[in-house]
Amino acid sequence: MLQISHITKNFGSYCALNDVSLQVRRGSVFGLLGPNGAGKTTLIRIINHIIAPDSGTLLFDGHPMTDADVATIGYLPEERGLYKKMRVGEQAIYLARLKGLDKAEAERRLHQWFDRLEISSWWNRRVEELSKGMQQKVQFVVTVLHQPQLLIFDEPFSGFDPVNADLLKREILRLKSLGATIIFSTHNMSSAQELCDDIALIDQSRVVLSGSLSHIRSQHPGLDLDRIFINTVTRHE
Repeated sequence: MLQISHITKNFGSYCALNDVSLQVRRGSVFGLLGPNGAGKTTLIRIINHIIAPDSGTLLFDGHPMTDADVATIGYLPEERGLYKKMRVGEQAIYLARLKGLDKAEAERRLHQWFDRLEISSWWNRRVEELSKGMQQKVQFVVTVLHQPQLLIFDEPFSGFDPVNADLLKREILRLKSLGATIIFSTHNMSSAQELCDDIALIDQSRVVLSGSLSHIRSQHPGLDLDRIFINTVTRHE
């Protein structure tokens, strides 16, 4: 579904991405792993046309990625942001309409999701009354509401307690079963191993390990992904 070829991005003298190439298979969950500063969020922003690469190409369904393609993506950024003074339902409808849903359809889908996640009682509360985790649930719903083909989550489990993290994992797998392709960035290797079909580990702007989890394990019996990740992070400390 998404082919990333030889992407390079520099910010002045700092190289954020260096010749990064990846392929995201349709209908898969793809884990983008790496320590802070490795380049994960930069790559996600390039996919979403927030910033442009210095070189390299992005293909979406076999053609150069366009703004129209980006408009179909559901993107939950690491830097969460809701209007604090607005009521939850009012804001969710507003954000859904920005994604092309009319008011009636937005309300119908939102009530279905709010019931599913047991957050219907929040509808008339102001955003500022919600905890960080509660706000993230609302943003997750708004991200997936327009039923995008491609979902991108940047650190989706940050701020969640274990119960709500497990709830979100189940919803991610359910969305995959309904045909969505999912990319998510995480520091949590156990979550990646639970959810992902494929992974890529980025370290110091380069891809150092990539492929399907099953293939990686078959090629490297006894491979300890947690240990590789810890060693990668340790080099940055």
